[in-house]
Amino acid sequence: MIPVEKADTAFVLISAALVMLMTPGLAVFYAGMVRAKNVLGTIMQSFIMIALISLEWVYFGYSMSFGPDISGIIGNLSWFGLSGVSLSPNPAYGPTIPHLVFAIFQCMFAVITPALITGAFAERVRFGPFLLFSFLWAIIVYNPVCHWVWGTGGWLKNLGVLDFAGGLVVHLSCGAAALAAILVIKPRKGYGTDNFIPHNLPMTLLGAGLLWFGWFGFNGGSALAADGVAVSAFVATHLGGMAGLTTWTIVEWIHRGKPTTLGAASGAVAGLATITPGSGFVGPNSAIIIGCLAGLICYACVASKSRLGYDDSLDVVGIHGVGGIIGTLLVGVFATKMVNASGANGLLLGNTSLILSQLIGVVAVGLYVFCASWILMKVIDKLWGLRVSEDTELQGLDLGEHSETAYGA
Repeated sequence: MIPVEKADTAFVLISAALVMLMTPGLAVFYAGMVRAKNVLGTIMQSFIMIALISLEWVYFGYSMSFGPDISGIIGNLSWFGLSGVSLSPNPAYGPTIPHLVFAIFQCMFAVITPALITGAFAERVRFGPFLLFSFLWAIIVYNPVCHWVWGTGGWLKNLGVLDFAGGLVVHLSCGAAALAAILVIKPRKGYGTDNFIPHNLPMTLLGAGLLWFGWFGFNGGSALAADGVAVSAFVATHLGGMAGLTTWTIVEWIHRGKPTTLGAASGAVAGLATITPGSGFVGPNSAIIIGCLAGLICYACVASKSRLGYDDSLDVVGIHGVGGIIGTLLVGVFATKMVNASGANGLLLGNTSLILSQLIGVVAVGLYVFCASWILMKVIDKLWGLRVSEDTELQGLDLGEHSETAYGA
């Protein structure tokens, strides 16, 4: 058995726990933004992913994502049921930690990604067809994209695309899938005329705090060792989130006349999502610039959605999709080997090729995820029906889909 480093192992295990906490945090974050009649339905859509996707990950997901490569596209199923995923390190995926630790750490990323998509179609999707979509989406969409970017032999990885902790694999993927879902499922009843007011913003702020806390494991843990890269990623994560919160608040204050708590929470998440792909490749000042750009650009995108006429209930496209694109491209500008010797230098240090690779990654992942998600949604909608009935939508998902209420009679 290859020896492991106890400190690195403990660090990645704790990071995995932090990332797991992000999914309940996301559930609370989303639940505060919907109407009271849809609180439990919204929470359930995120919470159930912990079970559903973990099961898929053990039997299919991990081997498809990180297993021995097939033509740069997908891993084979030789690690089905985690067979061969031992307590010894796999040198390709963490030379100082048990292979099984890496597998469970990555499981938490697979869990939260389809949960993020749910914010786009909140308050209007049936639970059964949603479960089928999420399970198949993980197999058809998430696993191949994960292998392209992070798996040994993945074609985007071989091209030199850098994604430290999920700008492409998580945030652009969920944003592109969210856009497809919005187009297939259509707006909520009353969208454009009714006022969809968040029912509990303190709940949303609590969720944002849990997400921010968990993000230190999300990004810092992606170093896979308790080392200088982890420290840099931890600091960049905090600074990116801080800058996103600050910029969004200022821009909203100027644009709308008053700053809001919802805007502050949205800005923080935008900054955190946008710094994710570069967190282990850029320095502190670059992280602040990236966070500021996230707050500005993501705010503009969210503010434009009503004019564009699409009902992205909880701003998944404008925050995660746009943030994933911005952050991935800015890696090509700000990346430096002074932070991470295994990375690359970006445009500011005279390397023009990295930004081209990053652009190819954005286009390839965005197009594949959007098209595959749209087709999957259309097929499930045709065969089973994704949208709840009009009566159920008016009644609310809590009673209509789960026969319970969050706040009693």
